[in-house]
Amino acid sequence: MSEERRIGVDIGGTFTDIVTIHDGEVTVSKTPSTPDSPDEGVINGLRKVRERDGFDAAEIGFLAHGTTVATNAVLEGEWADTALITTEGFRDVLEIGRQARPDIYDFQVEKPVPVVERDRRYEVRERLDERGNVLTELDEAEVRSLAAKLIDADVDSVAISLLYSFEDDSHERRIRELLREEGLDASYSLSSGVLPEIREYERTLTTALNGSLKPVMDRYIGKLEEKVEAEGVGAELKIMQSNGGIITADIARERPVNTLLSGPAGGVQGATYVCGLSDESNLITMDMGGTSCDVSLVEDGTPLVSTDTNIGEYPVSVPTIDIHTVGAGGGSIAWIDAGGALRVGPKSAGADPGPICYGRGGTQPTITDANLLLGRIDPSAFLSGELDVELDDVRRIVNDQIADPLDMTVTEAAQGILDVANANMARALRVVSVERGYDPREFGLVAFGGAGPLHACKLAEELDIPKVIVPRTAGVLSALGLLISDILYDYSTSRVRPWKDITPELLGAQFAEFAEKGEKRLAAEDLDAAAMQFERTVDLRYAGQAFELSVPVPAGELDDAKLSTIAERFHDRHEQRYGHAYRDEPVELVTIRLRARGVVETPDLRPTDSGGEVDDAVTSSREVAFGGETHNTLIYDRSDLPTGASFEGPAIVSGVESTVVIHPGQQVSIDDFGSLHVEVSQ
Repeated sequence: MSEERRIGVDIGGTFTDIVTIHDGEVTVSKTPSTPDSPDEGVINGLRKVRERDGFDAAEIGFLAHGTTVATNAVLEGEWADTALITTEGFRDVLEIGRQARPDIYDFQVEKPVPVVERDRRYEVRERLDERGNVLTELDEAEVRSLAAKLIDADVDSVAISLLYSFEDDSHERRIRELLREEGLDASYSLSSGVLPEIREYERTLTTALNGSLKPVMDRYIGKLEEKVEAEGVGAELKIMQSNGGIITADIARERPVNTLLSGPAGGVQGATYVCGLSDESNLITMDMGGTSCDVSLVEDGTPLVSTDTNIGEYPVSVPTIDIHTVGAGGGSIAWIDAGGALRVGPKSAGADPGPICYGRGGTQPTITDANLLLGRIDPSAFLSGELDVELDDVRRIVNDQIADPLDMTVTEAAQGILDVANANMARALRVVSVERGYDPREFGLVAFGGAGPLHACKLAEELDIPKVIVPRTAGVLSALGLLISDILYDYSTSRVRPWKDITPELLGAQFAEFAEKGEKRLAAEDLDAAAMQFERTVDLRYAGQAFELSVPVPAGELDDAKLSTIAERFHDRHEQRYGHAYRDEPVELVTIRLRARGVVETPDLRPTDSGGEVDDAVTSSREVAFGGETHNTLIYDRSDLPTGASFEGPAIVSGVESTVVIHPGQQVSIDDFGSLHVEVSQ
C-alpha cells in the first residue's frame, strides 16, 4: 500500500515552490507567485503537480504552507485598524521604545512608525506590582465606558497589554470580558497570551503586532482553506512558525506574530534534515535568493532559537530560529558611492525588471550579471533568442557603470562585485558563528536558495569552513522543510527572582502547568503520548545585567543538585558567548520556558542514483574566471551525477533550481541522497 502524499508549499517573491513526497520519492515544481493574491499561487501549484503526476486531491494526506503574508503586512505597514489598551501612564510605550539608536552617529535617525497610532491607544486605571500583587483595582466602569469609544471608532482588533500581567493576567482577561459584554465585536490579543514576559516595550509591541495582523491572517487563511477544500483536499492545512515548528491553521490565525519568519524557518529545517541523513549535525545554513541572504546556525542537529529578532524596524520577542539577514541576493544592484567605493545592495532589481540578463528591461548591474560575465552561469539559460538582450549588452552596462569609472576591465569589475557581495555575506556568517562563540572550522556550510550554491564554496574558503553541502533540492529547500518539521508549541512566563530563592518545587510546578497545556494541545491534534516531548529551559542572568541567556534544564524531577547544574550551565554559556564568567556572582531567574513537541514521523526519502559514470554527466566545458585567472572548466548536469561519484574542481554543476560553483583544488563527492559534499582546500 502506498504512503499518503505529503505536499509542502512555500511562497517566495518570484516563485511559489511545491515539494511532494510520495513513497519516499521527492518531486519539485515551481509556479509564478501571485503577490496580489498569494492563495492563488498555492492553488495553481497544487493543480500543476496534480496534473503532472496524475493523482486525485483526496490522496493528499498532509498539506503544509510557509507564508510571507504576515511578514509583508509588517514591512508594508498594511495591517488592521487596531486599538491598544494599557495601564494608566503607559500609553506611549510604543512611541518611546528603547533609548538605543540604530546608528549612534546618525542624529537624523527616525524611530519606526508606531503600530498603533496615538489616538487609538487608551489607558485604564489599574496597577500590579512586580510580583503581581494588586496595587490599584481595575476600574470596570471606565472599561465599560471605553467600549463605547471603541465601537464608535470601528476598530477591527484590540490589543491589551497591562503592566506586570505576566505575573497575574486576571485584569487583562477581565477587560476582554467587559468589552465583549458591551458588544465590541473585534479580535482580541492579550499580552499574557501572546508574550507573558518582561520588557514593557517588546511585550506591548509584540502584542500590538499580533492584534494588527490577526484580521489580515484570518482573511488569508480563511480564503485559502476554502479554496483548498474546494479542490477536494481533505487534509487539514498546517502553517510553519518562525520557531521551525508546524501549527494548525486555527492557531496561526490566533497567533500570526509567530509566523513572521515562516519561510526562512522552513529552509533551516530542511537543511537540518537533509544534512542529518548524512550524519552532518553542526551546520551553518545559507539561503541566498533574489534579494537577500539568510544565515543561521545549527548545533548538534538543533537550530539555534532566539527571542530577540527584528522584522523590519520592529523587535519581535517570540521564539524564532536565529536567522540573520543581509541585502545580498542575485538581484542586488552594484553601484559606486560618493566616495568612489564599489558597493553591492541592499537595493535589488527584484524579479521585474530583474538583472540585465533577464531581458526584462533591467539597466543596473547585479550579482547575477557578474556571475554571468565570469562564466559561472550558462549564458544560454538567460540570453536565449527569446530575450531582448545580448551578452554584449550586459558587458557594456557593467563597463559604463562600474568598470570605466573605477578604471577596471569588465572582468575585474565583475570579480569586484562578487568580492564585495561575498564580504557582506561573510560578515553575516561571522555574526551567527564567531560572534555567538562558535568556531566556523567545526561546522559545515549548507548552501541553498537559487543563488546560494554560486557563492558558498568561496565563502567557506574565506571563513576556514572545511565543507560545503548542497542538497539535491537546494532551490526549494524551504518547501521540503515544511514536510519534515515537528509540531511545536512554546509556553513561557517571566518570574524575575534571585536564583537562590528558587526551589525545585516552585520551578517544577510551573513546568508541570506548561506540560499539561502542551499535552492537551498535542492530544487535540491526534498525537499519542509516545510522540510527545517536553523540553524545559530557563533564562538566567547575573544580577544587574540587562539581558539573559537561555539554559537547558536537566530531564527528570528537579532537586537542589539539578538547580546547581543549571547555574553551572549558565556560567559555561556565558563564558562561551562573552569570553568570561563570574561564577561567584549571584544569578537571577528571568523567564521559565517549555516547548511541547509533537514528533512527526519523517518520510523515508528514497536514495537517488542515476547510474552510470561521473563522466557521463559532463555536458560541455567553457572558460570560467576564478580570482582573476581563467580556467577551462567542465560543466556537469546535476541530474546525471551518480551517487558515490567524486570529481575535482574547477567545475560547474548545473541543476534545475540552482548552479554550484566549485573552485580549483576543491574535491566533490555525491552522497546517497544526491547532496553534493565539497571539501574546501585551506
